[in-house]
Amino acid sequence: MQEGEVSHFGQASRHFYLFTTLEGFLKRWYKFTIMDTFSQMIIDAVNKVKNAVVKIDVYKTTQGKLRPAGSGSGFIFSSDGFIFTNHHVVHGAEKIMVSLLNENEIEATLVGKDPDTDLAILKIYADGYSVAHLGDAQHLQIGQFIIAIGNPLGYQHTVTTGVVSALGRTMRTQSGMTVDNVIQSDAALNPGNSGGPMINTDGEVIGVNTAIISGAQGISFSVDVNTAKEVASQLIKNGKIFKAYLGLMLQEVNINPKILRHYHLPNQKGLFIVNIEPNSPAALSQVKEGDIIVSFNDKPVNTLSGLFKDLTRKDILTMVNISVIRHTELLNFGIFPVENRRGAEAQSRR
Repeated sequence: MQEGEVSHFGQASRHFYLFTTLEGFLKRWYKFTIMDTFSQMIIDAVNKVKNAVVKIDVYKTTQGKLRPAGSGSGFIFSSDGFIFTNHHVVHGAEKIMVSLLNENEIEATLVGKDPDTDLAILKIYADGYSVAHLGDAQHLQIGQFIIAIGNPLGYQHTVTTGVVSALGRTMRTQSGMTVDNVIQSDAALNPGNSGGPMINTDGEVIGVNTAIISGAQGISFSVDVNTAKEVASQLIKNGKIFKAYLGLMLQEVNINPKILRHYHLPNQKGLFIVNIEPNSPAALSQVKEGDIIVSFNDKPVNTLSGLFKDLTRKDILTMVNISVIRHTELLNFGIFPVENRRGAEAQSRR
């Protein structure tokens, strides 16, 4: 090998060394920057909500004395001091105490509760808190990043993260009630998280966490915030919920585009009938398990929150039209919603 060739080889080696060193540095820098940005996104979102998240302690009389009987989470969503939590957290409570992030403890008033959605509204009269911003769950997507805040096992203001696993589900609780429009995620929830907020990366509340679904190990569930808004409106105004009953367990699903085009349907989604309760209005109609509801009361239905809103109108207690896709056929039937007696009875026992 001649001297020029040796020199050229040495320069190439130095260039290769510099390139690999720079490549390694850039990879480390990129990884650090991405991870740091990701962490900052979570921190910023939590900071927008954390002062609105509260710990809830409930008390019941045992052996003639008022004693602690459990705890949960909640969050303030109104400058008037209204708080979202779960029905099962405050059910049967004789005294409810709310602890703010600044450690102030205030007695709360129960405004109303709804066992069908496992939601309850409390009110406090105090200062020194911030208000969580309620978002719009209609824009949620499967795979979207979410954050849960609460007080699992008494550890106040714990943050966990995950992604949306499924949307628009109806789940049966341990008490036998069905909760509509549930968001499924893999964010870790434990006893005490119930009632806390699920938020997106913008710090907007998109769900109310619940930890009462039977068999929910390794997965978590939250009540859609759009449903929660409707429930809050009625509870604050009337102290109770009116909701007509159909007896359906449903799941939001996409509809084959060919079927949509063939029948000129304006829908983007439909409601798949997972189960029909015996002796219910649905059982007395001609709808079947496996049907996909595309229209209710002569209006397209895309989401469970949309159906929920229709069922909270008292003029719905009459024969209404319901359209379903069965296999590839579009069928039209009548169905007669009735007042949900079970929810009314449960609300009256508070």
